[in-house]
Amino acid sequence: MLIPYQQLNPDTLQALIEAFVLREGTDYGDSELSLAEKVAMVMSQIQRGSVVICYSEEEESVDLLNERDYKKTLSQ
Repeated sequence: MLIPYQQLNPDTLQALIEAFVLREGTDYGDSELSLAEKVAMVMSQIQRGSVVICYSEEEESVDLLNERDYKKTLSQ
């Protein structure tokens, strides 16, 4: 189930994005970016719709997925 970012409390959205960007293996290219810069990049992607907030009822978890990965989960 998709969760519109506008329905989340701003602090909750911030924490969700921070947890996402702090995951091991998240790649932002060759340059080092601050946490604030990474959060801003992901927030921009969420606002454009290229990254979605997805709730899994089965796993009872929330995750951020890019459009391609979200569509892949739908087809499974």
